[in-house]
Amino acid sequence: MAKRWQERPEGSNWGEFGDNDQRGRMNLLTAERRLRALQEVKTGEVFCLSHPLDRPGGSVLSPARKPPVFHAVKRGGHVYFNLAMNEADSRYTDVGSDEAIMLYTQYSTHWDALAHKGTLFDADGDGVAEKVSYNGFQVVDGAGRGIQGELGAVALSAAEMAATGVQGRAVMIDLRHHFGDERVDVTGDMFERVMKDDAVTVERGDILCLHTGLGQLIRDADGRLDNSIKTKCAVLDGYDKRLLEWIADIGVAAIAADNHAVERSAALGADPRLPHRGPQLPLHEHCLVKLGIHLGELWYLTELAAWLRQNRRSRFLLTAPPLRMPGAAGSPVTPVATV
Repeated sequence: MAKRWQERPEGSNWGEFGDNDQRGRMNLLTAERRLRALQEVKTGEVFCLSHPLDRPGGSVLSPARKPPVFHAVKRGGHVYFNLAMNEADSRYTDVGSDEAIMLYTQYSTHWDALAHKGTLFDADGDGVAEKVSYNGFQVVDGAGRGIQGELGAVALSAAEMAATGVQGRAVMIDLRHHFGDERVDVTGDMFERVMKDDAVTVERGDILCLHTGLGQLIRDADGRLDNSIKTKCAVLDGYDKRLLEWIADIGVAAIAADNHAVERSAALGADPRLPHRGPQLPLHEHCLVKLGIHLGELWYLTELAAWLRQNRRSRFLLTAPPLRMPGAAGSPVTPVATV
């Protein structure tokens, strides 16, 4: 396949893993690095880092995304849930259940696939900006079609990420410990101070986990969120150049947070610094489009963060593959931390 781009955005790494790579920095999770990650397992204890998929509850955080809805499955004219199979054949003694679920892939704990964000950029040098995503891919084909007519990504889907296994060494940055539950826009300088104070180091190929405390507030609300949660807890300052440069230079494989969007989102209060023309979510563009760094959102990290701090640790083994769904721009995930 020929390279699809002649020009690439400033600060991007397009081509680093090959002109047609669709996995981005997941390529850094090599066998060698997985073996190194296994060395972080000392006790064998595990932490589930996902919310139940019906959380956060309601649509306060994102009006466009709705909680899961169950639908009936029919078998032999019967609703196939708690169905006595002798209704189909008197010889059978078992009872069976099945279901279908209408699921918004980014409603609860999830990964953003690289297809989730693109940018308007003249990648082919013809003077006209087109819709492009990581490594110059167009998410849909030239006729605007995906895998399901006009829906679904033909490139950069969650299935590409899933095929890597998404297992490696993760590093916890405990922002809540330093900033509490108040809204704070964390700049690069602030981020580095937190790391220094906690003696945390991040190396190339690590997965960065950010504990802000919002995940715990979601748990505490028990599905009954109100608008006040939109202005709670730390968020990364996506407009801070030093922070973006640090993310690019350090070589993290992925970033996951327990808040709504990792960075400050318009959904959580408009940012007065939004430029006249530019990305709504600059850190999303920086990571997903320019660098091929997947973003995890709405994880649950409080219990793990507390255990790590109590045991004077910051690193652990993380296993977090998304659903292997071709065409999906995001995917639910049940991350597991092994310490």
